[in-house]
Amino acid sequence: MADSSIEEISAQLESSNLRDRMVALASLRNVPAEDAVPLIKKVLDDESLQLRSMAIFALGVKQTAECYSILVQTLETDPDYGIRADAAGALGYLGDIRGFEPLVRAFYEDTDWLVRFSAAVSLGNLKDPRAHEVLIKALDSEEVVVQQAAIAALGEIKDISAIDDILRFAQSDDWLVRQRLAEALGHLQSPKSISALKYLEKDSHSHVSEAARISLQRLEAEQ
Repeated sequence: MADSSIEEISAQLESSNLRDRMVALASLRNVPAEDAVPLIKKVLDDESLQLRSMAIFALGVKQTAECYSILVQTLETDPDYGIRADAAGALGYLGDIRGFEPLVRAFYEDTDWLVRFSAAVSLGNLKDPRAHEVLIKALDSEEVVVQQAAIAALGEIKDISAIDDILRFAQSDDWLVRQRLAEALGHLQSPKSISALKYLEKDSHSHVSEAARISLQRLEAEQ
């Protein structure tokens, strides 16, 4: 992108009008990461939580060497739980395996369920088998969405040893939990998975039965 356009975006990010700043930040999607990140940093402490959230997400997409440390610091120190959750999510997008430890700490230590939810999702995105223990613990969360995230993540990391732990959700009252289970089992090649998916294929909710059908096809194709 031309230097003049970068300068224009930079100036717009300092506008007193929130809409101008949001438009400027959004326009960075087509700017190379090395040019975009310095501009994203300008609004990381913006008075608007919505803009800060957008900026944090952008750091997970526009990846440079400094994005990791910024996101970890935000995850560990920001007073706003929504921003901490955004940082946890962005670490998953970033895909840097160094994010494993900060995400595990966030899951165990953060007091807000939304942060723990984002941490569980991102641990799945990292596809690190070391996440087994924390994700098994997440299955016992009082928050259903955290359970959903854990089930999905265990599938993402292809944790065959977790099959028995997640099969207890096959008769969950929440159809989204059953759908996440059906999707996760599609990554876990096992006779138990196939048997459970044939059961879920008859589920009364169409989203669950369809997810089970697709997962069965995937497992059969891999055999």
